[in-house]
Amino acid sequence: MSLLIDFSIFPVGKGESVSPYVARVARVIRESGLSHRFGPMGTAIEGEWEEIAPLISRCLKELGKDCDRLYFSLKGDYRKGKTGRMEGKLKSLEEKL
Repeated sequence: MSLLIDFSIFPVGKGESVSPYVARVARVIRESGLSHRFGPMGTAIEGEWEEIAPLISRCLKELGKDCDRLYFSLKGDYRKGKTGRMEGKLKSLEEKL
C-alpha cells in the first residue's frame, strides 16, 4: 500500500510563535527515514500505513511531554502499487505548467 499524507501539528496555548515545537516534530519526522517534504503549513510524508501511524504517534508523544493541548491535521491519499508519488505528483504538475 502506498500512502501519501499531509500532516501538521502544533500546540495550543504556547504563544504566538510555535516554531520551536514544530522543529521538534520535524526532527522526529526526519529521523524516521520516511520520504518527506517540509512545507510552510505542513509536511508531506510517503510510506506504508504501518510506518506512518507509529510516526504520527511519536510526534504526538514528543509534544505531549510539555504541551497540554495539541492541534493536528492529517490528510491522506492511498493508492495501490504506486511509489515515489510525492516526486511524481510534483513532476506531473511542472510538466503541465
